[in-house]
Amino acid sequence: MNKEHHYALSIEWTGNLGTGTSDYRAYTRNHLISAENKPDIPGSSDPHFRGDKTRYNPEEMLVAALSACHMLSYLHLCAVNKVIVLEYNDKATGTMVENPDGSGQLTETTLNPIVKVKDSSMNAKALELHEQAEKMCFIASSVNFPVHHKPTIIN
Repeated sequence: MNKEHHYALSIEWTGNLGTGTSDYRAYTRNHLISAENKPDIPGSSDPHFRGDKTRYNPEEMLVAALSACHMLSYLHLCAVNKVIVLEYNDKATGTMVENPDGSGQLTETTLNPIVKVKDSSMNAKALELHEQAEKMCFIASSVNFPVHHKPTIIN
């Protein structure tokens, strides 16, 4: 039997400058993402769509979710396979294509994890486990675009 897990959060639009959405330029895209007992995440739209560049946009959040999910799946697999990870860093990227009608979609992401393992005898297994982590990641299994992986293993 499959287990179900449920998630709840709130989005509060904070961009009403006094006249609501009376005009395309009359409001900001700022909002707060919140969940019980967690710090708020300041959100906005991509700056190309009048968003605040100092806040996270939904596209960045999706790329971050893919990166974090892969990392967590990978660390789990390393722990159960006796690969000792000392450091993990990823500089993930995503590409969005905007269509002529104003809609758009992410078309791909690339994860670029740099993983430091305890010693070189673990390198081959550490690299191999990225393929398994890709299959285990809940978020990657939920998207309809490719999630590429370019891992580097260091000692």
